[in-house]
Amino acid sequence: MPTPTKGPRLGGGPAHERLMLANLAASLFEHKRITTTVTKAKRLKPYAERLVTFAKRGDLASRRRVLGLISNKGVVHELFTDIAQAVENRDGGYTRITKIGNRKGDNAPMAVIELVLEPVSAKQAVVAEATAAAKRDADKAAPAAEEAPEAEVAETEAAEAPAEAPAEDAATEEAATEEAPAAEEAPAAEEKDAK
Repeated sequence: MPTPTKGPRLGGGPAHERLMLANLAASLFEHKRITTTVTKAKRLKPYAERLVTFAKRGDLASRRRVLGLISNKGVVHELFTDIAQAVENRDGGYTRITKIGNRKGDNAPMAVIELVLEPVSAKQAVVAEATAAAKRDADKAAPAAEEAPEAEVAETEAAEAPAEAPAEDAATEEAATEEAPAAEEAPAAEEKDAK
């Protein structure tokens, strides 16, 4: 028997696993929260979120795909009407897993998996809006920042130029004083040659 690509197998075979996930998802959509083992909850989470995504689409093809997996029409109707409407503003993360300790009989780690039906909080919306505004401001400041270094370089060069000018003037004066005695000696040498 081939092993699954991700995670341990839940049932004896692949068909049994599919049926277990479908039944867990139907129970989750019917009761809004169920208690199960951590392993089953982790395997159910992507399965249930995929079905909620289909329900958010709301078209006939999506309804038929979900009906192919969950045979209870009442649960599918509730998924497409109530649950899809409750999570329409949420971009994902439709379920939440909370670990609750171990089961008394066999010490299996247990968890509660529940649908997140609360509306997206205003604080999260404000934080998301503030983040987007900060990013826009940073994008606007980037071209201005590129122009600013050019202006700073020009200012820096202008500030360095007067500082270099006295040094150049000093060097020019030293060269001139060295040339001046040589120039004075040259006419004197010419006069001696002329005599």
